Amino acid sequence: MEVESTEESFENEENFEDEEYTDEDEKLPFAKAEVVRLMKEHLDDDKMIRERVKVEMNKFLGEVLANVCKQLNQYPYSTVEYEMLKESIYPYTNIERINEEKIRILKHLDAIKADCDALSMDVRATLKLNDKIDTEEEDDLF
Repeated sequence: MEVESTEESFENEENFEDEEYTDEDEKLPFAKAEVVRLMKEHLDDDKMIRERVKVEMNKFLGEVLANVCKQLNQYPYSTVEYEMLKESIYPYTNIERINEEKIRILKHLDAIKADCDALSMDVRATLKLNDKIDTEEEDDLF
């Protein structure tokens, strides 16, 4: 009796999982084989992909496509141009730059908050001095 190779057993497991999701396959926006091929192209060779991950990745990519198309629909033109596409996919292609900008803005806001707090303390200290001076003047009047 021959022992099945690990790779063959994984393929058999994936085929078994495929049978479980036959109803889901009809609802997926893209061909599952193409999505899996692309995933495997970018994942380490030792990674296995569970069936649910394949299905959810497919759905996620469909949602991204739908969101980009909603953005494209906001343009008043009847033809979608490349520049419009570039602008619509910007959040997806430049997520690292967007996160860096978010961190920079938050640091700047923290600095502004610290300045505001310092100014507030100065104003309160000044008002307390003025309050003391005003009460002393009032005491002098009576």
